[in-house]
Amino acid sequence: MKKELLSAFKLTILSILLLVVGYSTIVWGIAQLAPNNGKGETVVHNGKKYYLNIGQTFNEDKYFWSRPSAVDYNAAGSGGSNKAASNKEYLQQVQARIDTFLIHNPEVKKAEIPVDLVTASGSGLDPHISIAAAKIQIKRIAKTRGIPEENLLQLIASNTEKPLINLFGPVKINVLKLNLALDQLK
Repeated sequence: MKKELLSAFKLTILSILLLVVGYSTIVWGIAQLAPNNGKGETVVHNGKKYYLNIGQTFNEDKYFWSRPSAVDYNAAGSGGSNKAASNKEYLQQVQARIDTFLIHNPEVKKAEIPVDLVTASGSGLDPHISIAAAKIQIKRIAKTRGIPEENLLQLIASNTEKPLINLFGPVKINVLKLNLALDQLK
């Protein structure tokens, strides 16, 4: 019995060293190679610090709107709503988002609204929207800011992110970067 206990103890110590200390050190080391040493990409605008890789709320007519968040953009509590597409409460929530979008964008038809403008992502923190979601907001922003629509189209094109090695993931646009660039337009 002593032999088995000693073997179990040795295995436990080895597992702790390997899985707790070793794994954590490797992950920390890899994070040091990432932008801002793994603390996330940040930008300061008008004295306020923003994280480029975490979704933020933009719901003013002068900005491109973000994708909705099931966790109110709280990075400490990442997660989706976990409600089925047939859930009545979920459907009411989506309909309310559609109604709000249509009020602020009266020239858009309900069928034209990209799904990423009315449904939350799985994490609730997605900082990106589709190109279609950005383009459908151009008329509202152009009217509110008095900017020609062509300028906004160029802004979208210059802020479009291609898939990883043009293969993995969708073409997308970071809403924070887009809105910061929008504020720079005169």
